[in-house]
Amino acid sequence: MEEAVLEDLYQERLEERIIEYLSEKRCIDYQSAMEIYYNSQLSGKIHEGRNGVQYLDYKVLVDVLEETEPELFTGQK
Repeated sequence: MEEAVLEDLYQERLEERIIEYLSEKRCIDYQSAMEIYYNSQLSGKIHEGRNGVQYLDYKVLVDVLEETEPELFTGQK
């Protein structure tokens, strides 16, 4: 497989893990977790591969999301 294809597969799985963990951690449904994630600046950074952020652990990335974009969690836990 080409490196770009592998990178895309890795990123796709990373996003799935982030959303699943966010859903579990915040006790929210999967759809809400998806909306939070895809409306975040973090998702853009991961998609663009900025600063190697896409190589961090998904749990760390959820913590970063909660700390840096608290406005996305208004009305949440």
